[in-house]
Amino acid sequence: MQLSEILTTSSTCCAVAVTSKKRILEKICQLAATQVTDIEQDELLDSLLDREKMGSTGIGNGIAIPHGRLPNSSKAVAVLITTEKAIDFDAIDNREVDVFVALFVPENSCQEHLDTLQSIAKLFSDKKMIKQVRKCNDDQALYNLIQQAS
Repeated sequence: MQLSEILTTSSTCCAVAVTSKKRILEKICQLAATQVTDIEQDELLDSLLDREKMGSTGIGNGIAIPHGRLPNSSKAVAVLITTEKAIDFDAIDNREVDVFVALFVPENSCQEHLDTLQSIAKLFSDKKMIKQVRKCNDDQALYNLIQQAS
């Protein structure tokens, strides 16, 4: 599954003012909660925190792909956020992170989860693409960029 298929305009945010890993994860869950009706924001946050305990989802170059599983859901949800300033996210390269692509997938969709993570990582490994993402200064422009890239 491609990011463009599960990202919505309401789950795309540019230049968010956050100062910590916990705050960005809370913001991600706040946006994701608008996309799923049967799961509370706290449950979404627990899902991300559980995954982060296994190791940071900061993949390097200022990018993180936090992800979690959705119990009792059949729909995948994505959230894309850029931050005003990069924040410490315990990334594998020890660099601060300013681009967050979060993914929530149904609990029983392991292969779909892996395929979607792979497509997101591939999209954001393109230096030209990530430069364009960082240049976006409004939510709609960021959303449109992802739609065109996929």
